[in-house]
Amino acid sequence: MERLQKVIAHAGVASRRKAEQLILEGKVKVNGKVVKELGTKVTEQDRVEVEGIPLEREEPVYLLLYKPAGVISAAQDDKGRKVVTDFFPYIKQRIYPIGRLDYDTTGILLLTNDGEFANTLMHPRYEVEKTYVAKVKGIPPREKIRQLEKGVHLEDGKTAPAKVKVLSIDKKKQTSIIELKIHEGRNRQVRRMLEAIGHPVQKLKREQYAFLDLRGLTTGDSRELTPHEVKQLRALAKHGKQAQ
Repeated sequence: MERLQKVIAHAGVASRRKAEQLILEGKVKVNGKVVKELGTKVTEQDRVEVEGIPLEREEPVYLLLYKPAGVISAAQDDKGRKVVTDFFPYIKQRIYPIGRLDYDTTGILLLTNDGEFANTLMHPRYEVEKTYVAKVKGIPPREKIRQLEKGVHLEDGKTAPAKVKVLSIDKKKQTSIIELKIHEGRNRQVRRMLEAIGHPVQKLKREQYAFLDLRGLTTGDSRELTPHEVKQLRALAKHGKQAQ
């Protein structure tokens, strides 16, 4: 038996928190009866309805995409632009990205239909480390790098300390390649951090998500996560540290 909110989240209908809200609001029925108790447990034989729609229990899927530039990190777009789910026409389940990468940012993006899994990985408390490589305008001096390492003041507050490496500099073109490791997931965070120190991003790629990387993939490629990788990510989120 599983908790009702977990079953709803696994079906890809909503995150676990949103599922709890739906239960409390009386929008969930089990075997035709409204259930408002969060502790309710159900089996596979029970009929669950959310807002009058029968729940289809989908097999969970866990996917990794090498996102190209010029693609929206969403399941759909009202302006008809290309979205990340377009790369998975063979997947029958209702998948969506875990977090997002900007339209012009490339790199590793995870997708799933497991609402609880997505919610856990996106929660700032769990500190999942993400590695970005940015090409920036100018050559940042050591004190600017230290600013990134200590935390930068942005309009939505100070960022957590970042791990920063200058990978290369081009004195002729006046550009630098910088690696940043962060565990927060604010909107356009890396771009805003680098702009705040006076070195705007020209190109940005997410190279790693926790222990996952892009080895063997080219832009637009994807693969399924192995059961072991999914297990590692769950353990990592639970313990708030990087799995090896």
